[in-house]
Amino acid sequence: MSQNGIHPTTGNGRTPAPPVKLDGVHHRALETARNRVLVSGIVFAVAFMLIAARLVELSVFGPASDPGYVALSAPDRTPNRGDILDRNGVLLATSLPTASLYVDPSEVLDPEDAARRLTGVLPELDAQRVLAKLTARSRFEWLHRNLTPTEQYAVNELGIPGFGFVHEQRRLYPHGRAAAHVLGFTDIDGRGIAGVERSFDETLTAGEDLRLAIDIRVQDLLREELAAAVTEFQAIGAAGVVADVRTGEVLAMVSLPDFDANAPASAPSDARFNRAAMGVYEMGSTFKLFTAAMAVDSGTATLEDRYDARQPLRVARYTIRDHRPEARWLTVPEVVIHSSNIGAAKIALDVGGETQRDYLGRLGLLTPAAIELPEVGSPLVPQRWREVTTMTVAFGHGVAVSPVQLTQAVAAVAGGGILRPATLLTAPATGAPGERVLSAESSEAVRTLMRLVVRRGTGRKAEVPGYRVGGKTGTAEKLVDGRYRDGVVVASFVGAFPIDDPRYVVLAVFDEPKGTAETLHHATGGWIAAPVVGRVVRQMAPLMGLAPTGIDRNDGPVRRPIERRSKPFFIAVKEAIADARGRRLASY
Repeated sequence: MSQNGIHPTTGNGRTPAPPVKLDGVHHRALETARNRVLVSGIVFAVAFMLIAARLVELSVFGPASDPGYVALSAPDRTPNRGDILDRNGVLLATSLPTASLYVDPSEVLDPEDAARRLTGVLPELDAQRVLAKLTARSRFEWLHRNLTPTEQYAVNELGIPGFGFVHEQRRLYPHGRAAAHVLGFTDIDGRGIAGVERSFDETLTAGEDLRLAIDIRVQDLLREELAAAVTEFQAIGAAGVVADVRTGEVLAMVSLPDFDANAPASAPSDARFNRAAMGVYEMGSTFKLFTAAMAVDSGTATLEDRYDARQPLRVARYTIRDHRPEARWLTVPEVVIHSSNIGAAKIALDVGGETQRDYLGRLGLLTPAAIELPEVGSPLVPQRWREVTTMTVAFGHGVAVSPVQLTQAVAAVAGGGILRPATLLTAPATGAPGERVLSAESSEAVRTLMRLVVRRGTGRKAEVPGYRVGGKTGTAEKLVDGRYRDGVVVASFVGAFPIDDPRYVVLAVFDEPKGTAETLHHATGGWIAAPVVGRVVRQMAPLMGLAPTGIDRNDGPVRRPIERRSKPFFIAVKEAIADARGRRLASY
Protein backbone atom coordinates (compact mmCIF):
# COMPACT_ATOMS: atom_id res chain seq x y z
CA MET A 1 0.00 0.00 0.00
CA SER A 2 1.32 3.48 -0.89
CA GLN A 3 1.46 6.36 1.47
CA ASN A 4 -1.83 7.62 0.24
CA GLY A 5 -3.49 4.31 1.08
CA ILE A 6 -3.83 3.14 -2.52
CA HIS A 7 -2.51 -0.36 -3.43
CA PRO A 8 0.09 -0.36 -6.22
CA THR A 9 -0.96 -2.12 -9.39
CA THR A 10 0.84 -3.52 -12.44
CA GLY A 11 0.51 -2.01 -15.79
CA ASN A 12 -2.52 -4.16 -16.50
CA GLY A 13 -4.19 -3.03 -13.31
CA ARG A 14 -3.50 -6.25 -11.36
CA THR A 15 -1.96 -6.42 -7.95
CA PRO A 16 1.49 -8.38 -7.97
CA ALA A 17 1.83 -11.69 -6.01
CA PRO A 18 3.66 -11.40 -2.73
CA PRO A 19 7.31 -12.79 -2.70
CA VAL A 20 7.72 -16.54 -1.83
CA LYS A 21 9.79 -17.35 1.21
CA LEU A 22 11.24 -20.91 1.88
CA ASP A 23 11.31 -22.22 5.37
CA GLY A 24 14.53 -23.78 6.83
CA VAL A 25 13.64 -27.46 6.17
CA HIS A 26 13.06 -27.05 2.46
CA HIS A 27 16.24 -25.03 2.04
CA ARG A 28 18.40 -27.68 3.69
CA ALA A 29 16.89 -30.47 1.52
CA LEU A 30 17.73 -28.63 -1.68
CA GLU A 31 21.31 -28.00 -0.61
CA THR A 32 21.76 -31.68 0.27
CA ALA A 33 20.55 -32.79 -3.17
CA ARG A 34 22.93 -30.36 -4.83
CA ASN A 35 25.87 -31.71 -2.81
CA ARG A 36 25.02 -35.33 -3.63
CA VAL A 37 24.94 -34.65 -7.35
CA LEU A 38 28.32 -32.90 -7.10
CA VAL A 39 29.91 -35.78 -5.17
CA SER A 40 28.52 -38.37 -7.60
CA GLY A 41 29.93 -36.42 -10.50
CA ILE A 42 33.35 -36.29 -8.86
CA VAL A 43 33.26 -40.06 -8.13
CA PHE A 44 32.38 -40.90 -11.72
CA ALA A 45 35.08 -38.56 -13.01
CA VAL A 46 37.71 -40.18 -10.80
CA ALA A 47 36.54 -43.65 -11.83
CA PHE A 48 36.85 -42.79 -15.50
CA MET A 49 40.29 -41.32 -14.89
CA LEU A 50 41.40 -44.51 -13.13
CA ILE A 51 40.10 -46.66 -15.98
CA ALA A 52 41.90 -44.48 -18.50
CA ALA A 53 45.12 -44.68 -16.50
CA ARG A 54 44.79 -48.46 -16.26
CA LEU A 55 44.36 -48.72 -20.01
CA VAL A 56 47.47 -46.63 -20.55
CA GLU A 57 49.40 -48.81 -18.10
CA LEU A 58 48.34 -52.03 -19.79
CA SER A 59 49.09 -50.79 -23.26
CA VAL A 60 52.43 -49.15 -22.48
CA PHE A 61 53.85 -50.78 -19.37
CA GLY A 62 51.78 -53.90 -18.87
CA PRO A 63 51.87 -57.43 -20.33
CA ALA A 64 51.36 -56.17 -23.85
CA SER A 65 54.86 -54.72 -23.75
CA ASP A 66 56.29 -58.15 -22.84
CA PRO A 67 57.68 -60.05 -25.89
CA GLY A 68 55.92 -63.15 -24.65
CA TYR A 69 52.55 -61.43 -24.27
CA VAL A 70 49.74 -62.55 -26.51
CA ALA A 71 46.46 -60.70 -26.84
CA LEU A 72 43.72 -62.98 -25.54
CA SER A 73 41.06 -61.46 -27.73
CA ALA A 74 42.46 -63.26 -30.76
CA PRO A 75 41.75 -67.00 -31.10
CA ASP A 76 45.24 -67.71 -32.49
CA ARG A 77 48.60 -66.04 -32.22
CA THR A 78 49.38 -66.39 -35.93
CA PRO A 79 47.72 -67.75 -39.06
CA ASN A 80 47.77 -71.53 -39.31
CA ARG A 81 51.22 -72.69 -40.43
CA GLY A 82 51.05 -74.38 -43.81
CA ASP A 83 51.03 -78.14 -44.12
CA ILE A 84 53.87 -80.14 -45.69
CA LEU A 85 52.81 -82.89 -48.09
CA ASP A 86 54.63 -85.60 -49.99
CA ARG A 87 54.47 -85.88 -53.78
CA ASN A 88 51.23 -87.89 -53.55
CA GLY A 89 49.51 -85.53 -51.13
CA VAL A 90 50.21 -87.56 -47.99
CA LEU A 91 50.40 -85.32 -44.93
CA LEU A 92 53.95 -85.06 -43.52
CA ALA A 93 53.58 -82.08 -41.18
CA THR A 94 50.62 -80.08 -39.90
CA SER A 95 49.61 -77.78 -37.03
CA LEU A 96 46.98 -78.48 -34.38
CA PRO A 97 45.37 -75.86 -32.11
CA THR A 98 46.47 -76.09 -28.48
CA ALA A 99 46.21 -74.04 -25.30
CA SER A 100 49.17 -72.63 -23.40
CA LEU A 101 49.00 -71.65 -19.71
CA TYR A 102 50.24 -68.28 -18.46
CA VAL A 103 49.95 -66.37 -15.19
CA ASP A 104 49.76 -62.76 -14.05
CA PRO A 105 51.71 -63.05 -10.76
CA SER A 106 50.18 -59.86 -9.35
CA GLU A 107 46.75 -61.53 -9.29
CA VAL A 108 47.80 -64.75 -7.54
CA LEU A 109 46.52 -64.60 -3.94
CA ASP A 110 48.46 -67.54 -2.48
CA PRO A 111 51.49 -68.46 -4.66
CA GLU A 112 52.59 -71.45 -2.56
CA ASP A 113 49.14 -73.02 -2.60
CA ALA A 114 48.75 -72.28 -6.31
CA ALA A 115 52.13 -73.89 -7.11
CA ARG A 116 51.23 -76.98 -5.09
CA ARG A 117 47.85 -77.39 -6.75
CA LEU A 118 49.16 -76.75 -10.25
CA THR A 119 51.98 -79.30 -10.02
CA GLY A 120 49.38 -81.73 -8.71
CA VAL A 121 47.60 -81.75 -12.08
CA LEU A 122 50.76 -81.12 -14.16
CA PRO A 123 53.36 -83.30 -12.40
CA GLU A 124 55.98 -82.73 -15.12
CA LEU A 125 56.39 -79.14 -13.87
CA ASP A 126 58.98 -78.33 -11.22
CA ALA A 127 57.33 -76.89 -8.13
CA GLN A 128 60.17 -74.51 -7.28
CA ARG A 129 60.30 -73.08 -10.79
CA VAL A 130 56.54 -72.63 -10.81
CA LEU A 131 56.67 -70.84 -7.45
CA ALA A 132 59.41 -68.55 -8.73
CA LYS A 133 57.20 -67.55 -11.65
CA LEU A 134 54.15 -67.06 -9.45
CA THR A 135 56.11 -64.62 -7.28
CA ALA A 136 57.90 -62.83 -10.10
CA ARG A 137 57.70 -59.05 -10.40
CA SER A 138 56.08 -59.11 -13.81
CA ARG A 139 52.62 -59.18 -15.28
CA PHE A 140 53.11 -62.18 -17.57
CA GLU A 141 54.87 -65.54 -17.15
CA TRP A 142 54.54 -68.73 -19.22
CA LEU A 143 53.80 -71.76 -17.05
CA HIS A 144 53.29 -74.53 -19.62
CA ARG A 145 52.99 -74.52 -23.40
CA ASN A 146 50.86 -76.74 -25.60
CA LEU A 147 48.61 -78.45 -23.10
CA THR A 148 46.34 -81.29 -24.10
CA PRO A 149 42.58 -80.68 -23.82
CA THR A 150 42.55 -82.91 -20.71
CA GLU A 151 45.35 -80.90 -19.09
CA GLN A 152 43.66 -77.62 -19.94
CA TYR A 153 40.41 -78.80 -18.34
CA ALA A 154 42.23 -79.95 -15.20
CA VAL A 155 44.00 -76.59 -14.79
CA ASN A 156 40.79 -74.68 -15.43
CA GLU A 157 39.06 -76.71 -12.73
CA LEU A 158 41.54 -75.37 -10.17
CA GLY A 159 40.01 -71.90 -10.50
CA ILE A 160 43.22 -70.13 -9.48
CA PRO A 161 43.07 -66.34 -9.97
CA GLY A 162 45.67 -64.98 -12.37
CA PHE A 163 45.83 -68.09 -14.55
CA GLY A 164 44.84 -67.82 -18.21
CA PHE A 165 45.14 -69.62 -21.53
CA VAL A 166 46.42 -68.54 -24.93
CA HIS A 167 45.41 -70.36 -28.09
CA GLU A 168 48.49 -71.51 -30.00
CA GLN A 169 49.53 -74.16 -32.54
CA ARG A 170 51.51 -77.33 -32.07
CA ARG A 171 53.47 -78.80 -34.99
CA LEU A 172 52.72 -82.46 -35.57
CA TYR A 173 54.62 -84.95 -37.73
CA PRO A 174 52.39 -87.99 -38.33
CA HIS A 175 55.23 -90.20 -39.59
CA GLY A 176 57.54 -89.52 -36.64
CA ARG A 177 61.06 -90.59 -37.58
CA ALA A 178 60.42 -91.48 -41.21
CA ALA A 179 61.46 -88.17 -42.78
CA ALA A 180 62.73 -86.26 -39.75
CA HIS A 181 65.94 -84.93 -41.32
CA VAL A 182 64.12 -83.73 -44.43
CA LEU A 183 61.24 -82.07 -42.60
CA GLY A 184 63.25 -80.71 -39.70
CA PHE A 185 61.21 -79.16 -36.89
CA THR A 186 60.01 -75.89 -35.36
CA ASP A 187 60.66 -74.25 -32.01
CA ILE A 188 57.98 -73.82 -29.38
CA ASP A 189 56.85 -70.57 -31.01
CA GLY A 190 56.32 -72.26 -34.38
CA ARG A 191 59.43 -70.94 -36.12
CA GLY A 192 61.25 -73.38 -38.42
CA ILE A 193 64.75 -74.13 -37.14
CA ALA A 194 65.81 -77.17 -39.20
CA GLY A 195 65.10 -78.97 -42.46
CA VAL A 196 62.53 -77.65 -44.92
CA GLU A 197 60.66 -76.17 -41.96
CA ARG A 198 63.50 -73.66 -41.80
CA SER A 199 64.23 -73.36 -45.52
CA PHE A 200 60.60 -72.51 -46.29
CA ASP A 201 59.71 -70.84 -43.00
CA GLU A 202 58.30 -67.70 -44.60
CA THR A 203 56.13 -69.69 -46.99
CA LEU A 204 54.76 -71.94 -44.26
CA THR A 205 54.31 -69.07 -41.79
CA ALA A 206 52.14 -67.32 -44.36
CA GLY A 207 49.84 -70.33 -44.30
CA GLU A 208 50.86 -71.76 -47.67
CA ASP A 209 51.17 -75.52 -48.04
CA LEU A 210 54.41 -77.07 -49.29
CA ARG A 211 54.50 -80.15 -51.53
CA LEU A 212 57.77 -82.09 -51.57
CA ALA A 213 59.22 -84.54 -54.07
CA ILE A 214 59.54 -87.08 -51.24
CA ASP A 215 57.48 -90.25 -51.64
CA ILE A 216 56.80 -91.41 -48.10
CA ARG A 217 56.36 -95.00 -49.28
CA VAL A 218 59.88 -95.08 -50.71
CA GLN A 219 61.15 -93.16 -47.69
CA ASP A 220 59.73 -95.78 -45.34
CA LEU A 221 61.12 -98.78 -47.16
CA LEU A 222 64.57 -97.20 -47.61
CA ARG A 223 64.72 -96.39 -43.90
CA GLU A 224 63.59 -99.88 -42.96
CA GLU A 225 66.26 -101.58 -45.10
CA LEU A 226 69.03 -99.26 -43.90
CA ALA A 227 68.03 -99.66 -40.24
CA ALA A 228 68.00 -103.46 -40.52
CA ALA A 229 71.51 -103.43 -42.03
CA VAL A 230 72.81 -101.00 -39.40
CA THR A 231 71.66 -103.41 -36.72
CA GLU A 232 73.00 -106.50 -38.51
CA PHE A 233 76.44 -105.05 -39.21
CA GLN A 234 76.70 -102.86 -36.10
CA ALA A 235 77.39 -99.71 -38.12
CA ILE A 236 77.55 -96.40 -36.25
CA GLY A 237 75.38 -94.78 -38.91
CA ALA A 238 74.02 -94.92 -42.42
CA ALA A 239 72.64 -92.72 -45.17
CA GLY A 240 70.51 -93.37 -48.21
CA VAL A 241 69.15 -91.40 -51.15
CA VAL A 242 66.71 -92.22 -53.95
CA ALA A 243 66.57 -89.72 -56.83
CA ASP A 244 64.72 -89.45 -60.13
CA VAL A 245 67.28 -89.37 -62.96
CA ARG A 246 65.05 -87.35 -65.30
CA THR A 247 64.12 -84.57 -62.89
CA GLY A 248 66.64 -84.55 -60.04
CA GLU A 249 63.79 -85.00 -57.56
CA VAL A 250 64.77 -86.68 -54.30
CA LEU A 251 62.14 -89.31 -53.53
CA ALA A 252 63.80 -90.44 -50.31
CA MET A 253 66.56 -89.23 -48.02
CA VAL A 254 67.42 -91.17 -44.89
CA SER A 255 70.02 -90.54 -42.20
CA LEU A 256 70.62 -92.95 -39.30
CA PRO A 257 70.54 -92.64 -36.38
CA ASP A 258 67.46 -90.48 -36.59
CA PHE A 259 64.94 -88.91 -34.21
CA ASP A 260 61.25 -88.37 -33.70
CA ALA A 261 60.43 -85.01 -35.26
CA ASN A 262 57.67 -84.59 -32.64
CA ALA A 263 60.27 -84.54 -29.84
CA PRO A 264 63.57 -83.25 -31.31
CA ALA A 265 64.80 -81.84 -28.00
CA SER A 266 65.06 -85.32 -26.52
CA ALA A 267 67.33 -86.57 -29.34
CA PRO A 268 71.14 -86.50 -29.07
CA SER A 269 72.99 -84.20 -31.46
CA ASP A 270 74.36 -87.15 -33.43
CA ALA A 271 70.82 -88.25 -34.24
CA ARG A 272 69.88 -84.78 -35.49
CA PHE A 273 72.91 -84.70 -37.82
CA ASN A 274 71.87 -85.23 -41.45
CA ARG A 275 74.43 -87.70 -42.82
CA ALA A 276 72.83 -87.70 -46.26
CA ALA A 277 73.15 -83.97 -46.94
CA MET A 278 75.57 -82.58 -44.39
CA GLY A 279 77.91 -85.51 -43.84
CA VAL A 280 80.85 -85.75 -46.23
CA TYR A 281 82.76 -88.97 -46.81
CA GLU A 282 85.45 -90.37 -49.04
CA MET A 283 83.29 -92.57 -51.25
CA GLY A 284 85.93 -95.00 -52.43
CA SER A 285 85.54 -96.92 -55.66
CA THR A 286 82.23 -95.36 -56.66
CA PHE A 287 84.49 -92.61 -58.05
CA LYS A 288 85.83 -95.08 -60.64
CA LEU A 289 82.66 -94.46 -62.60
CA PHE A 290 83.67 -90.82 -62.95
CA THR A 291 87.25 -91.77 -63.80
CA ALA A 292 86.08 -94.03 -66.62
CA ALA A 293 83.52 -91.46 -67.78
CA MET A 294 86.02 -88.61 -68.07
CA ALA A 295 88.57 -90.83 -69.80
CA VAL A 296 86.10 -91.95 -72.46
CA ASP A 297 84.48 -88.53 -72.82
CA SER A 298 87.79 -86.68 -73.18
CA GLY A 299 89.10 -89.23 -75.68
CA THR A 300 91.97 -90.16 -73.37
CA ALA A 301 90.98 -93.84 -73.37
CA THR A 302 88.58 -96.24 -75.03
CA LEU A 303 86.94 -99.32 -73.61
CA GLU A 304 89.49 -101.40 -75.48
CA ASP A 305 92.52 -99.82 -73.82
CA ARG A 306 94.38 -101.88 -71.22
CA TYR A 307 96.35 -100.94 -68.12
CA ASP A 308 99.03 -102.86 -66.27
CA ALA A 309 97.76 -103.86 -62.84
CA ARG A 310 100.32 -106.58 -62.16
CA GLN A 311 102.19 -104.73 -59.42
CA PRO A 312 101.27 -102.19 -56.73
CA LEU A 313 101.80 -98.63 -57.82
CA ARG A 314 104.32 -96.60 -55.82
CA VAL A 315 104.39 -92.84 -55.86
CA ALA A 316 106.46 -90.83 -53.37
CA ARG A 317 105.79 -92.39 -49.97
CA TYR A 318 102.45 -93.86 -51.05
CA THR A 319 101.70 -97.36 -52.37
CA ILE A 320 98.48 -98.00 -54.26
CA ARG A 321 97.22 -101.59 -54.07
CA ASP A 322 94.14 -103.50 -55.15
CA HIS A 323 91.92 -105.07 -52.50
CA ARG A 324 91.64 -108.31 -54.46
CA PRO A 325 94.36 -108.01 -57.12
CA GLU A 326 93.92 -109.56 -60.55
CA ALA A 327 97.67 -109.09 -61.06
CA ARG A 328 97.40 -108.72 -64.84
CA TRP A 329 96.67 -106.25 -67.60
CA LEU A 330 93.09 -104.98 -67.36
CA THR A 331 90.81 -103.34 -69.89
CA VAL A 332 88.94 -100.20 -68.86
CA PRO A 333 85.75 -102.24 -68.26
CA GLU A 334 87.70 -104.69 -66.13
CA VAL A 335 89.23 -101.88 -64.08
CA VAL A 336 85.68 -100.93 -63.13
CA ILE A 337 84.32 -104.48 -62.85
CA HIS A 338 87.09 -105.67 -60.53
CA SER A 339 87.43 -102.27 -58.86
CA SER A 340 91.15 -101.95 -59.52
CA ASN A 341 92.75 -98.99 -57.73
CA ILE A 342 95.94 -99.45 -59.75
CA GLY A 343 94.09 -99.36 -63.06
CA ALA A 344 91.96 -96.34 -62.03
CA ALA A 345 95.06 -94.42 -60.93
CA LYS A 346 96.78 -95.05 -64.27
CA ILE A 347 93.66 -94.02 -66.21
CA ALA A 348 93.55 -90.79 -64.21
CA LEU A 349 97.21 -90.07 -64.91
CA ASP A 350 96.44 -90.28 -68.63
CA VAL A 351 93.46 -87.94 -68.16
CA GLY A 352 95.56 -85.44 -66.20
CA GLY A 353 94.86 -83.58 -62.98
CA GLU A 354 93.51 -80.43 -64.59
CA THR A 355 91.01 -82.32 -66.74
CA GLN A 356 90.05 -84.53 -63.81
CA ARG A 357 89.31 -81.54 -61.64
CA ASP A 358 87.33 -79.91 -64.43
CA TYR A 359 85.06 -82.96 -64.83
CA LEU A 360 84.54 -83.36 -61.10
CA GLY A 361 83.57 -79.70 -60.93
CA ARG A 362 81.07 -80.13 -63.78
CA LEU A 363 79.54 -83.06 -61.91
CA GLY A 364 78.96 -80.90 -58.82
CA LEU A 365 81.42 -82.82 -56.66
CA LEU A 366 83.61 -79.87 -55.70
CA THR A 367 80.89 -77.50 -54.47
CA PRO A 368 78.04 -77.97 -51.95
CA ALA A 369 74.83 -79.49 -53.26
CA ALA A 370 72.18 -76.89 -54.05
CA ILE A 371 69.43 -78.86 -52.32
CA GLU A 372 66.78 -76.96 -50.35
CA LEU A 373 68.09 -77.65 -46.87
CA PRO A 374 70.01 -75.45 -44.43
CA GLU A 375 72.07 -78.49 -43.41
CA VAL A 376 74.32 -78.97 -46.45
CA GLY A 377 77.92 -80.09 -46.13
CA SER A 378 80.81 -78.61 -48.08
CA PRO A 379 83.04 -81.14 -49.86
CA LEU A 380 86.61 -81.54 -48.65
CA VAL A 381 88.90 -80.81 -51.58
CA PRO A 382 92.73 -80.70 -51.59
CA GLN A 383 94.16 -77.21 -51.87
CA ARG A 384 96.98 -78.48 -54.08
CA TRP A 385 96.04 -80.91 -56.84
CA ARG A 386 99.28 -82.87 -57.11
CA GLU A 387 100.00 -86.00 -59.11
CA VAL A 388 99.31 -88.24 -56.13
CA THR A 389 95.99 -86.40 -55.66
CA THR A 390 95.03 -87.20 -59.23
CA MET A 391 95.80 -90.87 -58.63
CA THR A 392 94.00 -91.25 -55.30
CA VAL A 393 90.94 -89.24 -56.30
CA ALA A 394 90.54 -91.66 -59.23
CA PHE A 395 89.43 -94.33 -56.76
CA GLY A 396 87.67 -92.09 -54.26
CA HIS A 397 90.35 -91.06 -51.77
CA GLY A 398 91.41 -87.46 -51.21
CA VAL A 399 88.01 -85.86 -51.88
CA ALA A 400 85.07 -86.16 -49.47
CA VAL A 401 81.53 -85.51 -50.72
CA SER A 402 78.02 -85.89 -49.38
CA PRO A 403 75.74 -88.78 -50.38
CA VAL A 404 73.44 -86.27 -52.09
CA GLN A 405 76.33 -85.04 -54.24
CA LEU A 406 77.31 -88.58 -55.21
CA THR A 407 73.73 -89.47 -56.13
CA GLN A 408 73.39 -86.35 -58.25
CA ALA A 409 76.66 -87.04 -60.09
CA VAL A 410 75.89 -90.71 -60.79
CA ALA A 411 72.46 -89.72 -62.10
CA ALA A 412 74.26 -87.42 -64.54
CA VAL A 413 76.84 -89.90 -65.85
CA ALA A 414 74.24 -92.68 -66.17
CA GLY A 415 71.31 -90.56 -67.31
CA GLY A 416 72.49 -89.31 -70.70
CA GLY A 417 75.21 -86.98 -69.47
CA ILE A 418 72.84 -84.31 -68.15
CA LEU A 419 73.39 -82.94 -64.63
CA ARG A 420 70.15 -82.05 -62.89
CA PRO A 421 70.57 -80.56 -59.40
CA ALA A 422 69.07 -82.63 -56.61
CA THR A 423 65.84 -81.04 -55.35
CA LEU A 424 63.31 -81.72 -52.62
CA LEU A 425 60.56 -79.93 -54.54
CA THR A 426 58.37 -81.48 -57.19
CA ALA A 427 59.59 -80.81 -60.73
CA PRO A 428 57.61 -80.52 -63.97
CA ALA A 429 56.57 -83.85 -65.49
CA THR A 430 58.68 -83.03 -68.55
CA GLY A 431 61.79 -83.02 -66.35
CA ALA A 432 64.34 -80.38 -65.52
CA PRO A 433 66.46 -79.06 -68.44
CA GLY A 434 69.77 -79.61 -66.64
CA GLU A 435 73.28 -79.03 -67.96
CA ARG A 436 75.21 -81.35 -70.25
CA VAL A 437 78.42 -82.59 -68.62
CA LEU A 438 79.10 -85.69 -70.75
CA SER A 439 78.23 -86.75 -74.25
CA ALA A 440 75.34 -89.18 -74.68
CA GLU A 441 77.81 -91.76 -76.05
CA SER A 442 80.02 -91.48 -72.98
CA SER A 443 77.00 -91.90 -70.72
CA GLU A 444 76.05 -95.02 -72.67
CA ALA A 445 79.51 -96.44 -72.04
CA VAL A 446 79.20 -95.75 -68.30
CA ARG A 447 75.84 -97.51 -68.18
CA THR A 448 77.38 -100.56 -69.81
CA LEU A 449 80.15 -100.60 -67.22
CA MET A 450 77.64 -100.25 -64.38
CA ARG A 451 75.68 -103.20 -65.68
CA LEU A 452 78.85 -105.27 -65.93
CA VAL A 453 79.65 -104.52 -62.27
CA VAL A 454 76.35 -106.03 -61.19
CA ARG A 455 76.40 -108.94 -63.65
CA ARG A 456 80.04 -110.00 -63.22
CA GLY A 457 81.75 -107.76 -60.71
CA THR A 458 81.68 -106.61 -57.12
CA GLY A 459 78.02 -105.55 -57.20
CA ARG A 460 76.40 -108.90 -57.93
CA LYS A 461 74.39 -108.86 -54.71
CA ALA A 462 72.44 -105.87 -56.02
CA GLU A 463 70.98 -107.89 -58.90
CA VAL A 464 67.18 -107.86 -59.16
CA PRO A 465 65.86 -110.18 -61.90
CA GLY A 466 63.81 -108.26 -64.43
CA TYR A 467 64.95 -104.78 -63.45
CA ARG A 468 68.49 -104.74 -64.84
CA VAL A 469 70.28 -102.88 -62.09
CA GLY A 470 73.65 -101.28 -62.80
CA GLY A 471 75.92 -99.75 -60.23
CA LYS A 472 79.23 -99.52 -58.44
CA THR A 473 80.52 -100.56 -55.05
CA GLY A 474 82.67 -98.39 -52.82
CA THR A 475 84.79 -99.21 -49.79
CA ALA A 476 87.00 -96.50 -48.35
CA GLU A 477 89.19 -96.62 -45.28
CA LYS A 478 87.94 -93.98 -42.90
CA LEU A 479 90.06 -91.03 -41.89
CA VAL A 480 90.13 -90.95 -38.08
CA ASP A 481 92.14 -88.29 -36.23
CA GLY A 482 94.05 -87.50 -39.42
CA ARG A 483 95.03 -91.11 -40.16
CA TYR A 484 93.45 -93.93 -42.13
CA ARG A 485 92.58 -96.83 -39.86
CA ASP A 486 92.70 -100.41 -41.11
CA GLY A 487 89.36 -102.16 -40.91
CA VAL A 488 87.40 -98.95 -40.26
CA VAL A 489 85.59 -98.23 -43.49
CA VAL A 490 82.74 -96.45 -45.19
CA ALA A 491 80.95 -99.01 -47.37
CA SER A 492 78.62 -97.97 -50.16
CA PHE A 493 76.81 -98.99 -53.30
CA VAL A 494 75.15 -96.73 -55.84
CA GLY A 495 72.79 -98.27 -58.37
CA ALA A 496 70.65 -97.13 -61.27
CA PHE A 497 67.69 -98.93 -62.84
CA PRO A 498 66.55 -99.92 -65.39
CA ILE A 499 70.13 -99.40 -66.54
CA ASP A 500 69.29 -99.26 -70.26
CA ASP A 501 67.22 -96.11 -69.70
CA PRO A 502 67.65 -95.18 -66.03
CA ARG A 503 64.70 -93.81 -64.11
CA TYR A 504 66.05 -93.89 -60.56
CA VAL A 505 69.35 -93.86 -58.69
CA VAL A 506 69.58 -95.53 -55.28
CA LEU A 507 72.50 -95.00 -52.89
CA ALA A 508 73.25 -96.75 -49.59
CA VAL A 509 76.19 -95.73 -47.39
CA PHE A 510 77.27 -97.33 -44.09
CA ASP A 511 79.63 -95.79 -41.58
CA GLU A 512 81.97 -98.28 -39.88
CA PRO A 513 80.06 -101.53 -40.53
CA LYS A 514 81.45 -104.79 -39.14
CA GLY A 515 81.55 -107.98 -41.15
CA THR A 516 79.74 -111.11 -39.98
CA ALA A 517 80.16 -114.83 -40.54
CA GLU A 518 77.56 -114.57 -43.31
CA THR A 519 79.70 -111.97 -45.14
CA LEU A 520 82.86 -113.99 -44.44
CA HIS A 521 83.76 -111.11 -42.12
CA HIS A 522 84.01 -108.70 -45.05
CA ALA A 523 82.62 -105.19 -44.53
CA THR A 524 82.89 -103.99 -48.13
CA GLY A 525 80.30 -102.20 -50.21
CA GLY A 526 79.62 -105.37 -52.20
CA TRP A 527 78.73 -107.36 -49.08
CA ILE A 528 77.06 -104.66 -46.97
CA ALA A 529 75.48 -102.00 -49.21
CA ALA A 530 74.76 -103.77 -52.51
CA PRO A 531 72.17 -106.19 -51.04
CA VAL A 532 70.36 -103.24 -49.42
CA VAL A 533 70.06 -101.42 -52.74
CA GLY A 534 68.83 -104.63 -54.38
CA ARG A 535 66.08 -105.04 -51.79
CA VAL A 536 65.05 -101.40 -52.13
CA VAL A 537 64.81 -101.75 -55.93
CA ARG A 538 62.79 -104.96 -55.63
CA GLN A 539 60.18 -103.27 -53.43
CA MET A 540 60.29 -99.81 -54.97
CA ALA A 541 59.95 -100.69 -58.66
CA PRO A 542 56.36 -101.95 -58.45
CA LEU A 543 55.37 -98.89 -56.39
CA MET A 544 56.71 -96.68 -59.19
CA GLY A 545 54.74 -98.63 -61.81
CA LEU A 546 57.80 -100.29 -63.35
CA ALA A 547 56.99 -103.78 -64.55
CA PRO A 548 59.83 -106.32 -64.81
CA THR A 549 61.12 -106.80 -68.35
CA GLY A 550 62.01 -110.47 -67.94
CA ILE A 551 64.90 -112.57 -66.68
CA ASP A 552 68.42 -112.07 -67.98
CA ARG A 553 70.18 -114.63 -70.15
CA ASN A 554 70.10 -118.17 -68.72
CA ASP A 555 66.76 -117.67 -66.96
CA GLY A 556 64.66 -117.23 -70.10
CA PRO A 557 63.81 -114.68 -72.78
CA VAL A 558 64.31 -111.02 -72.01
CA ARG A 559 64.03 -107.78 -73.87
CA ARG A 560 67.58 -106.40 -74.24
CA PRO A 561 67.48 -102.73 -75.18
CA ILE A 562 71.24 -102.51 -74.70
CA GLU A 563 71.79 -104.80 -77.69
CA ARG A 564 69.84 -102.46 -79.95
CA ARG A 565 72.73 -100.03 -79.76
CA SER A 566 75.30 -99.78 -82.47
CA LYS A 567 76.88 -103.19 -83.03
CA PRO A 568 80.51 -102.01 -83.21
CA PHE A 569 80.27 -100.44 -79.73
CA PHE A 570 78.74 -103.52 -78.15
CA ILE A 571 81.23 -105.87 -79.78
CA ALA A 572 84.11 -103.63 -78.64
CA VAL A 573 83.05 -104.05 -75.02
CA LYS A 574 82.86 -107.84 -75.29
CA GLU A 575 86.13 -108.14 -77.17
CA ALA A 576 88.00 -105.88 -74.76
CA ILE A 577 87.02 -108.15 -71.88
CA ALA A 578 87.63 -111.30 -73.91
CA ASP A 579 91.13 -110.21 -74.88
CA ALA A 580 92.06 -109.67 -71.23
CA ARG A 581 90.73 -113.05 -70.16
CA GLY A 582 92.01 -114.93 -73.17
CA ARG A 583 88.64 -116.37 -74.11
CA ARG A 584 85.50 -115.31 -75.91
CA LEU A 585 82.58 -114.19 -73.72
CA ALA A 586 79.12 -115.37 -74.65
CA SER A 587 77.49 -112.28 -73.19
CA TYR A 588 78.40 -109.07 -71.42
